Amino acid sequence: MKALLLALVATTVAAQPACDKPVYLTFDTGHMGVAPLIAETLKRHNARATFFIASEPTLTGGTTLDETWAPWWRERVAEGHDFGSHTWDHDIFMEDLPDAEGKVTRFKVRAQAGVQKPVVKELSAEQYCAELTKVGDRFKAITGQALSPIFRAPAGRTSPALLNAAKACGFTHVGWSRAGFLGDELPSQSFPNAQLLEKALRDIRPGDILIAHLGIWQRQDPWAPAVLEPLMTGLEQRGLCFAPLREHPRYAALLKNPTKNPPNAP
Repeated sequence: MKALLLALVATTVAAQPACDKPVYLTFDTGHMGVAPLIAETLKRHNARATFFIASEPTLTGGTTLDETWAPWWRERVAEGHDFGSHTWDHDIFMEDLPDAEGKVTRFKVRAQAGVQKPVVKELSAEQYCAELTKVGDRFKAITGQALSPIFRAPAGRTSPALLNAAKACGFTHVGWSRAGFLGDELPSQSFPNAQLLEKALRDIRPGDILIAHLGIWQRQDPWAPAVLEPLMTGLEQRGLCFAPLREHPRYAALLKNPTKNPPNAP
């Protein structure tokens, strides 16, 4: 199975046209209700993206990394996308917790995703790393593919101490560009799809990292594919193309030449 997946990835990558004005489309996990539509849209545009994965509740009552979704993730691996961690429990950083000497070795976080009730807890640097690597362990178990040594902190909230803790266990943080905030997590009553599409088409420039989600619980008017399809078409008409983060100048060396002991190595 692993050999077949690698062969399919190599074939997919080889078929990609040159991308000289790239934008980097990234997706954080969500309720997965629109995940199949997003995958179909990416395939229609022959586009590769990057997925940041947490174990989040889904509309079907399971989680994003359960056996129900394992085939979906295997298909994305075969298509040649990139994958990073989003922490197992979707731990949103709240504040550093310095010790008596002022050294930060613990963090206050709020574990919250979808319909889950928020749980405030404290994590040591080692426990935060475990939250990152647990995703990789599960992803490799269901796909045979190791995560790239990248992560996105839920809500994008970090501190220098948190970034250093993640770096110590092999993970580099990936945020997004200001224009790349696509707004799918905003309330649709105040930020309708047409408005989000107009803004994105106006503001996005080559090199931007874009962020959306695989389903947002509170958005009543789904963002995908209503915005994703015309957004991708419109950007392509402007001469832009879509690339995974392994082709981003900031992350290329890291992702093409990972450490000898990647975060989810056996």
